[in-house]
Amino acid sequence: MIAPAIAAAWQATWPAADHAQIGGFRVGRGMGGGGRVSAARAIGPWDAADIPAVEGQHAAWDQPPLFSVDDADSALAAALQAQGYQASDPTLILHCPVERLAGGAIPPVTAIEAWPPLAIQRVLWAEAGIGPARQAVMERAYAPKAAILGRIEDRAAGAAFAAVHGPVAMLHALAVLPRWRRKGLGAWMMRRAARFAARHDAAVLVLAVSEANGAARALYDAAGFERLARYHYWRKG
Repeated sequence: MIAPAIAAAWQATWPAADHAQIGGFRVGRGMGGGGRVSAARAIGPWDAADIPAVEGQHAAWDQPPLFSVDDADSALAAALQAQGYQASDPTLILHCPVERLAGGAIPPVTAIEAWPPLAIQRVLWAEAGIGPARQAVMERAYAPKAAILGRIEDRAAGAAFAAVHGPVAMLHALAVLPRWRRKGLGAWMMRRAARFAARHDAAVLVLAVSEANGAARALYDAAGFERLARYHYWRKG
C-alpha cells in the first residue's frame, strides 16, 4: 500500500480542484486534469453501497466514474468487479533517494528551474499532451514548486514539474519531445529536480509512470528508481 507520507505529498503536489468524502472514499474533482486527480481512492473503511454513491458524485461533477486501487487492495478490486468495473492502465509508483540523484555537474543551461513556467515550457507540455487542464493542476499545487526546462542542441526540448511536501518531492509531467529523446536530457532534468528537492529538505523523489511506457521506465531504472507500489484504474466495463 502507498505510505501515508507519499499519499499526502501526491495530493499536495498534484491536487484536484475540489474533494468530497463519500463513505470511505475521497473523490477528486478533476476539471479535465486526468485520472490522477479525479479518481476515487479508499481512505478508510468502506462498503459496497459507497460505490454507487461515489458514482453519483462523479456524475455531479460531470466526469466518468473512476477508481484508483492499489494492487494490494484485493477486497476493493473484487467489489468493483462485482459492480461492473474493469481494471486498466496499470501504473507504477517509483522512488529514489534525493542524494543519489542530486550530485554531479549539470551542463550549463541544460536543465533550468523556473516558476511560474516560461511560455516555452507551456508549449512543450501542450505538444506532449499535457494541456491547460493538467497545467492548471500545477498552478493549484502548494509551494515549493518548480518547472524544469530541458535544453539540448541549442533549443528547448523538455519540461517537467517538481514540488515538495514535507520529506517527499514529487516529479510530475516529465516530457521530452520525441526528436530529442535518448540523448540524456531526461536524466539531467531529473537531476535538476533532485537538487531542487534537496534545497527544500526532501529526502526522496517519487513519481508515477504507466507500466506500458517502456521508454520512461528505462530512463527511471537507469537513474536508480525502485518500485514502491502499483495501482490500476477501474472503469465501468
